[in-house]
Amino acid sequence: MRVADAFRDAYGGEPTGIWHAPGRVNLIGEHTDYNDGFVLPFAVPWGVTLAARPRTDGVVRLSSLQEPGDVQVLDDLGGGLEGARGWARYPAGVFWVMRGTGLPVGGADIVIDGDVPRGAGLSSSAALEVATALALDDLYGLGLAASDTGRMELAGIGRRAENDFVGMPCGIMDQAASALGREGHALFLDCRSLASRRIPLDLAAHGLRLLIINTGVHHELADGQYARRRQECENAAKRLGVAALRDVTDLAAALGELTGAERARTQHVVTENHRVEAVIGLLRAGAVPEIGALLNASHLSLRDQFEVSCAELDVAVEAAIRGGARGARMTGGGFGGSAIALVAEERVDQVRDRVGQAYAERGWAPPTFFTATPAAGARRLA
Repeated sequence: MRVADAFRDAYGGEPTGIWHAPGRVNLIGEHTDYNDGFVLPFAVPWGVTLAARPRTDGVVRLSSLQEPGDVQVLDDLGGGLEGARGWARYPAGVFWVMRGTGLPVGGADIVIDGDVPRGAGLSSSAALEVATALALDDLYGLGLAASDTGRMELAGIGRRAENDFVGMPCGIMDQAASALGREGHALFLDCRSLASRRIPLDLAAHGLRLLIINTGVHHELADGQYARRRQECENAAKRLGVAALRDVTDLAAALGELTGAERARTQHVVTENHRVEAVIGLLRAGAVPEIGALLNASHLSLRDQFEVSCAELDVAVEAAIRGGARGARMTGGGFGGSAIALVAEERVDQVRDRVGQAYAERGWAPPTFFTATPAAGARRLA
C-alpha cells in the first residue's frame, strides 16, 4: 500500500496501522443539517487513507501524498497546533478538539493519501477529519469506534474541528456519513437528536445508477457565503420564535411573517425536510425511480430559494434531465462542486454526452463523471 511506503520514507520504521474514511454524496437533504433537520447521505468508494503511529512527546507530524514536500511539525501538548496551514488544519483540528475535551491523546506521525476529487463537494475534509479521529481512537485505545454511539462522537469531533478550529460552520452530516456509512445503505440522520438509521439503497436492482457530475468549479465555502446562509436561517428561526427552522410546522403562516432572504431560506429548509421524508417513503416502498421528481424539486429550491447553485450546476442538471435522467440536483454546500443524476443504466452514456455537449457549447472545460454506490464507512484497513 503506497501510504505505508510513504510513511517509511517520511519517518522511518513501520506505521502502527492504516485507516480509511470515505467521502460522501448527499442523496437529498441539503442545508438542513445545521437547521436541526433531516438528511440522507451515503458514503462513497473514494476517501482518505492514512498511516500513523503514536508519539510519546506530544509532537504531531503531518504529511500528505497530495502535498509533496509539505511536512508540518506541530508543537507538543503545550500548544502550537494553531500553526497548521492549509490541508493540515483539518487533522490538527481533530487533535485540538480531542485534547481540549480531555481525551488522552498524545502525538503522532501521520501520512495521508486521498482520492476524493477536490472541490467536488464530496467532503474530502470530513473524510480527513474522521480518518484522523478514528486513527487516534485506535492508537490511544479510546474504544469509541466500537459502537454507533461512539462513532457519532467521532463524527462530532470532526465537526467541532471544522467549526471551531478551521472556521467553517458546517453541520454534522458529512462527518456522520463518513463515520457511520454502510455498504448498500444510505444514512437517514436526524441532525437534532443524532438518531440515525440505515436505509437500504440498491439502485442496480432497479436498473438505475447515480451519476456524479463534477462541474470542475471550485468555490471555498468558508468565503462567507455559507456562513451567511446559516446566519439567515438562524435569524429567521429567531424571528419565528422557534429553536430552529426544523420546528416550523405551518409554513404558510411562517412565510407570512418573513420577508426577503429569511423568507426564501425558510421555504427551502421546511420543504427540503419534507422531501427527505418522502424519498425515504418511496425507497421503503420500492418505488426507487420515483425519487427523481423529488431530486428535481430539491434543485429548484436550492437554486431559487436558497440561492446556492451556479450556472455550471444548473446547466449540468438541466442537460442531464434532457438527456433522460429520472431526476437531478446539485449536491453538497453549493457554489460549485457536483450535481447528481438518477439515470437508467441504458441511458448513462446518453446523459454524459448531453451534459458534455452543453458544457462544450458554452466554452467550458468538460465535467468529469463518477458512478456512486453506497460504500462502507470509516474502518481500519491494516
